[in-house]
Amino acid sequence: MSQIRITELFDLTHTLAGSYLAGFTYPWEALAGIGDMILRLGETLDPAEYDSPSPHVWVHKTAHIFPSAYLGAPCIIGARTEVRHCAFIRGNALVGEDCVVGNSAELKNVILFDHVQTPHYNYVGDSILGYYSHMGAGSITSNVKSDKTPVVVKMDGQWQETGLKKMGAMLGDHVEVGCNSVLNPGTIIGQDSSIYPTSCVRGVVPEESIWKNDGVIIRKSR
Repeated sequence: MSQIRITELFDLTHTLAGSYLAGFTYPWEALAGIGDMILRLGETLDPAEYDSPSPHVWVHKTAHIFPSAYLGAPCIIGARTEVRHCAFIRGNALVGEDCVVGNSAELKNVILFDHVQTPHYNYVGDSILGYYSHMGAGSITSNVKSDKTPVVVKMDGQWQETGLKKMGAMLGDHVEVGCNSVLNPGTIIGQDSSIYPTSCVRGVVPEESIWKNDGVIIRKSR
C-alpha cells in the first residue's frame, strides 16, 4: 500500500502543513488534528503579512476575499488566493497560496496545498488536496458512508481500516477531477491522474492514470 502514503501523494514543500503532515504515514491520519494545527500555525504568522479579521482567522494581505464569503474559525488563507462569492469555509481549513475557493464552494476540515482550485459549486470535507489539484464544476468529496460505518480504503482487494466515520478524498499533486464527479468516502487519487466528468469514484486510483466513466482505469500514455 506504499502508493497511498503521504510521501507518494504530496510534495510537502507546497503547504504550510508540510512538517505536520510529515509526522504521519497515511493522509487520513492527519484529519483529526487539522484544527489544532491551524491554531498553532496561525500564532506564528507575521502580522505584517496576515490580517486577522476575526479570532483564529488569518488572511494574507494579498488574498482577495469577496464580501459575501464566510470564513469560519480556525482557518488560514494564503497569499494571492481568491475566496469568491458566497464561498462557505466552515472552519478547520488551511488554504494555500494562489488557490481558488469559488462560487458557493464549501470547505470543512481540509488542507488545500498551493495552487489548488475548487472554483464552482464544490463540496470538500475531511479531505486533503495536493499541489495544483483541480476540482471540476460541481464535483464533490463525499465524506460519510450511507450506513455510517467507519470508512475503509480499498486497494487491490485489500481493505485498510481508517477508524474514521468521516473521511472524504485524498488527491495527490496535479490531479484533475472532471465536472459533476463524486469522490466516495475513502477515495485516494495518485499524482498526475485524471477523473472523467460525471464519474462515481471509489477506492484507489494509481498515479498517472485515467478513471473512465465505467470505472475502468488506464495508464496515461507518455
